[in-house]
Order: sequence, then structure tokens, then C-alpha cells
Amino acid sequence: MMIQQSNCFVVVERGGAMNNMMQERALEQSGEMRSGSHFGKGQMVSADYSMSPSIQFSAAGTGGVGGSIGNLFGSLGHTLGSLAGGLKSNEAATTLLLVDNRSGVQVSSAVGSAKNFDFNVFGAGWGSGLYGSASGFTKTPEGKVITAAFADSYNEMVGALRNYKAQTVEGGLGKGGKLKVGE
Repeated sequence: MMIQQSNCFVVVERGGAMNNMMQERALEQSGEMRSGSHFGKGQMVSADYSMSPSIQFSAAGTGGVGGSIGNLFGSLGHTLGSLAGGLKSNEAATTLLLVDNRSGVQVSSAVGSAKNFDFNVFGAGWGSGLYGSASGFTKTPEGKVITAAFADSYNEMVGALRNYKAQTVEGGLGKGGKLKVGE
């Protein structure tokens, strides 16, 4: 959705909705549709490029700190209970490849990463823990960090494509170039 809404690419459907498109075309060919529906051969747009996403890693709790000051003041600490805090991080790294479908050449590649933090405000209740926990972890779904990593990958790719210059090889691509393999 992010790529389509950026208006940098014209995105063609090759996913789940493609089945619906093909079903409509089959209905038209069977003669079941009204005349003048404007379905016919040669009207689908070809995909000039394919984008290949991959998740390099995604991990929860990759780092953090925690602490407790419950017994800092002796018996007063037992009365007040334990005030604990914590911070955990979640990370993800992603890659996007842009491939020219006609030639199979990888035109661009980009790596992205993202990190978020979960905070724990109070780990134990007042008193000696008898009143339960006032835990306040702001658990963020793993998907949010992965989405942010893909957004970073995409932004990196757009920047790289703005400066893109097609590669050239003496003699033409796919014809051996200057690098030779010993026989």
C-alpha cells in the first residue's frame, strides 16, 4: 500500500485479486456478460518490474535494562514495596529488491531497519507485592516494527533510484563482459 500510494510506481495486481480479474475475463469469454463490457485480449498492463521483499531478522527483546529500588531503604522499602522499571527493545531488518522483468536484472536493492521500545513502569505493587502488579508494558506488535523497517527500505530505494544510472558492459549485458573465466 505504501508503494502504491507513493505514486512513484504504477502497481499492477498479481496477488489474490488476480483470481477475481481472471474470473471476470472467463465470464466475458463465456458470453455471460453484457455486450460492450470492454473486456478483451491485450488490455492488461504488463509488470515492467517486480519488487521482492524479505525480512532479514525480526526479534523481540533484543536489548534492554531493568531495575528495582525495593530494598533501598530497608524496612521502609518493605512497606512501600518494590518500584521496578524496565525497557526492552524490538528490532527488524528488511531488504527490497527491484527486478526488471524483461531482462531479469536487479535494478535496485535497499536495506531498512527499525527499532522500538517497550516500557515497564511499575513491576510490583505497593506493600510487599500483596496487591498485585501495576505493570504498564506498552507491547507493540511485531508487525509494527517490521512495517517500519520496510518503510525504511522503501525510502532508501527511492533515494537510490533518483540517482540511478543504468549499468553498461562493453559488448553488452549477458555476453560475457570483460571478466573471463579460465578454461
